[in-house]
Amino acid sequence: MEMPVITVEKVNKSFGSNHVLKNFSMQVMQGENLVVLGKSGSGKSVLIKCIIKLIEADSGKIILLDEPIMEREEEELDQLRSKVGFLFQSNALYDSMTVRENLEFPLRRHWSKQEREAGSEQAVMEALEDVGLAHTVDLMPSELSGGMRKRVALARSLILKPKVILYDEPTTGLDPATSREISNLMVEVQEKYHSTSVIISHDMNCIRITSNRVIMLIDGTCYAEDLYENLIKSKDPKIREFFE
Repeated sequence: MEMPVITVEKVNKSFGSNHVLKNFSMQVMQGENLVVLGKSGSGKSVLIKCIIKLIEADSGKIILLDEPIMEREEEELDQLRSKVGFLFQSNALYDSMTVRENLEFPLRRHWSKQEREAGSEQAVMEALEDVGLAHTVDLMPSELSGGMRKRVALARSLILKPKVILYDEPTTGLDPATSREISNLMVEVQEKYHSTSVIISHDMNCIRITSNRVIMLIDGTCYAEDLYENLIKSKDPKIREFFE
């Protein structure tokens, strides 16, 4: 029987009087690409930041890779986060570093000096090959297109071979063709690494390509949960407005 890799149970999060998550619950199973769909400001990004405790939930329970993260101290969380890849909406590449140096950054944090000397070059090149950009290793981020920067950011999130990947609006700001390329690449990554992913998106093409299951975050709750092809046929007006 498949076991959940992520369990979110009755989680609440407020910012002042703004209740963005209200008794929100979900499970993500091993090897699944789960998309969380919701309007801008609905709490999608807050949710995935709560999953790795970049933001602390007010109440509820979150279990990530069998670890109850709300009870863990920062040092334990840091070890757990090394098993999680995070692709930020902004890419979060360091403009003053080459592509190689950007990819080496997580290795400096999580690998010993001996490990880096023995395996850093191979790890960097393998991650770049996975996204089709081995030739960019000595370029600066400013020399790359938007789609290439997104691929490099994905390569950096893959370099520690994570068990879980969290994507925050991975195709925002990309043209339709590049968006489709990135979406297909996300599926290829999941198949190669057997990773489990939570994808925050409102790009319907990305959702169609990547999702095994879709959760709709509406009014702070898990309003609906189904396959993409079922949701687009829904007659519920709250669901319909996302697909019209």
